Amino acid sequence: MANKHILPDVLAPGLDLVLCGTAPSRTSRAVGAYYATTGNLFWPTLHAVGLTPRRLQPREFLAVLEFGLGLTDVNKTEWGSDAELSADGFDVAGLRRKLKRFAPTAVAFTSKTAAQTFFGRPVAYGRQAETLLGITWFVLASPSGRARSHWTIAPWQELGAFVAARRAGRMS
Repeated sequence: MANKHILPDVLAPGLDLVLCGTAPSRTSRAVGAYYATTGNLFWPTLHAVGLTPRRLQPREFLAVLEFGLGLTDVNKTEWGSDAELSADGFDVAGLRRKLKRFAPTAVAFTSKTAAQTFFGRPVAYGRQAETLLGITWFVLASPSGRARSHWTIAPWQELGAFVAARRAGRMS
């Protein structure tokens, strides 16, 4: 495993939402794109809950910026399943610095592992009570095929409604 970032951050100031995973999968590392594993529900779910106007393909990951979205991972230097990652690869302090710098309205963790690592405690799916750094936080069910037994679209729908309300308010 290398010490450089496997996938680049896709961040910009003032985004509506940053989606934060645990770490890239082996397939994502090989392809060089976020959520690239066949069967991963990430891209179809973004569209289904209204976060993107069309279904993007993994290779189009940079296009999320056009829709007020960003992408990153808690572990930027390792890849694989959660069990394959080392504790040293998780950079919570670095993630906090990035989020403070770019100041998105919301952050949604695309796995409980990512969220629990960040918060340092167990978490439930959905919107979190914390507004740390002035950010609204969500925990989503992992879209990974490996986590299918825990899949529920409900927290993704809650997130989609939150972002839609933000966008509607900004357009008024």
